[in-house]
Amino acid sequence: MEKEKKKLLRKMVKPFENNNLKKSTIQIINTIIPLVLLVTGGFLSYQLHWSLSILCGVLASGFLIRTFIIFHDCCHGSFLSKKKNNDLLGNITGLMTFFPYEKWRREHIIHHTSSGNLEKRGIGDIWVMTIEEYRDASKFTQFKYRMYRHPFVMFILGPIFLMLISNRMNAKDAKPKEKRNTWMHNIVLLLFYVGMFFLVGAVPFMLVLLPMLFIAGMMGIWLFYIQHTFEDAYFEESSEWDYVKAAIEGSSFYKLPKVFQWMTGNIGYHHVHHLSPRIPNYQLEQAHEKTPPLQHATTITIKDSLESLKYKLYDEKNKCFITFREYTRRFKTKHV
Repeated sequence: MEKEKKKLLRKMVKPFENNNLKKSTIQIINTIIPLVLLVTGGFLSYQLHWSLSILCGVLASGFLIRTFIIFHDCCHGSFLSKKKNNDLLGNITGLMTFFPYEKWRREHIIHHTSSGNLEKRGIGDIWVMTIEEYRDASKFTQFKYRMYRHPFVMFILGPIFLMLISNRMNAKDAKPKEKRNTWMHNIVLLLFYVGMFFLVGAVPFMLVLLPMLFIAGMMGIWLFYIQHTFEDAYFEESSEWDYVKAAIEGSSFYKLPKVFQWMTGNIGYHHVHHLSPRIPNYQLEQAHEKTPPLQHATTITIKDSLESLKYKLYDEKNKCFITFREYTRRFKTKHV
């Protein structure tokens, strides 16, 4: 992509970076209020029938995903105009979604500045190995990688590990402010949910919160995975890596039915978001529709996304993902 074209593209999306207080307020109202009502309704409806509690938890998971998108925008400073307001709302929504604000913000910003850079993987990313790395790895590392990339581990065990373990700890190089924020987040989270546990009772607590947190966590990991793992996703060495190309060619446009697009806060327009993280989620669709070059990004449907589950290793030479089966076939062919 030529330098002038990249500059023009950045200029074209600039008008969409302004947040709108009215739209942000409406999104808070139509997201957080229904979430609170569904959780409360789930606790109260247990007296009528336990299945109603589960139903409320399942429905609440969609609004929890939307709440995470608000949290996500606050981390980028794009949801509200003032930093202090983004920080306050980010910490509140972080408690609701089990994500410590300062920790996740730092790691996610690193993800944005290094996505698709083969030499800077490891923070805020899904583990990706190249063919050469996998071939040269020990049998134990290969086993770990295969387990990590297995759908059961990634989408079933993954949400549990992320919310209960990974999000509770800071990296060794975290600054004191981040560490304090994480520990305060953990303490408030513990006090709030332990208090709720004893207030509403163990059974309704589990019936509502477990499906809500698990489904939202699973879908969150799925959305992140699918929008960076498709056959011809962009990966380059640092010397060749380019921010704009990484955004447009390394992030997909996940074309979802309108109800799912709404529930996931337009995050399907991931290529737009990576190009300009300052665009609030409610402006992403408009930015995509009014910026023709963005419409050439890789488009993935729900059917296509299911196909992407098979991609495991990145082929640097051919610039594409391959399956473990394809790797085995190539490796055996070379040794016949």
